[in-house]
This record gives sequence, structure tokens and C-alpha cells, in this order.
Amino acid sequence: MGLIKIFSGSEVLAQNLKTRIEEKGVNVVIKDNIQSARLAGFGNADAAVELFIQESDYGKASSAIEDFRMNI
Repeated sequence: MGLIKIFSGSEVLAQNLKTRIEEKGVNVVIKDNIQSARLAGFGNADAAVELFIQESDYGKASSAIEDFRMNI
């Protein structure tokens, strides 16, 4: 089993979803392309932060993910 991407978007929305998922007891992995580009010395036009969870945890996190998507 591996990681699955559950979100790609702004940092503010990513943090909101991360909090909701962690309340369900699921660990979230963040890939912050904005911060990576800044540290490398160039800008990033795709202001994208990606969230990943373990595929096996999707069942526990799915209600938080769906609720988040319905309220964006």
C-alpha cells in the first residue's frame, strides 16, 4: 500500500483539510511546492500544496475529505 493524493491547492485550504483529517486519527504528508520553489531560488506559478495519506487510511478520512469538498 502506498500514498494517495487527496488534495492539491492553496496552503490555507490544505492546512484546513489537514486539520480535519488529523482529527480522525490519520497522518497526513504535505508536499509544499511553494516552499520548495522559494528555497531553490525561483518562484512557482502553481501555488500548490499537495496532501497525501496512506491508501489504507482512506476509509477513516473519507468523511472529512467529502465534507471539506462540499464546503469549499
